[in-house]
Amino acid sequence: MHFLSGVFHWFTDPANWTGPSGIPELFVRQAELSIAVVVGALVIGGGLGVYLGHTGRGGLVAVNAANAARAIPTLALLTLLAIQPSISLKWGGFLASFLALLILAIPPILTNTYVGMREVDADVAEAARAMGLTQGQVLRRVEAPLATPFVMAGVRTASIEVVATSTLAAYVSYTDLGTYVISGLNTNDTVEAFSGAVLVTVLAALVAVGLGALQRALTPEPLRRRVPARSLAGDRLTASV
Repeated sequence: MHFLSGVFHWFTDPANWTGPSGIPELFVRQAELSIAVVVGALVIGGGLGVYLGHTGRGGLVAVNAANAARAIPTLALLTLLAIQPSISLKWGGFLASFLALLILAIPPILTNTYVGMREVDADVAEAARAMGLTQGQVLRRVEAPLATPFVMAGVRTASIEVVATSTLAAYVSYTDLGTYVISGLNTNDTVEAFSGAVLVTVLAALVAVGLGALQRALTPEPLRRRVPARSLAGDRLTASV
């Protein structure tokens, strides 16, 4: 009860809701970092996945290589970047955090995008070409809409992972919600550490719900009843190797 009372008082303390280290400010900073990482991963991983899936060239090699990169511990990579002054000191630790989290976010987006593009029925694409559509039009009007459920599933997975892991950015002096967690652990203040973890959980839940709604809105009506989960993309990719 004493611990829960401490958590309640921490959240109701006005000092924790104002200033540059207040909850709203750090909430926004973590959201900014996470959005930047996911957008970057979508441009790189999504773009590569579309190209490989559309052409069918070297896709499995690239996807498997990207998934192998997921074995790299984010904290270890962040530590390596932190000892490089030209990186760790850039934008208050933002650059080092961005690069480390980008490695984490690319694989699920690349994998799901590639699988989504390859899952498009070849007969549907061929029928579109027979109707006079160019390769670019087939990609934009046929393949991309049909692959959207897979792509959004990858974006949703990557976003949740990035939000949860971005707390490590506090190790390179980037102030976000992870600052509460790291500071609490360093000072043995379990109330502060737990409260920071709760805030990260809330942000991750908001991201999951928001992207889930966006995924449903972007998914063509006939496909909404069979929107793929993360495991579906992984299973189909494994089966094709």
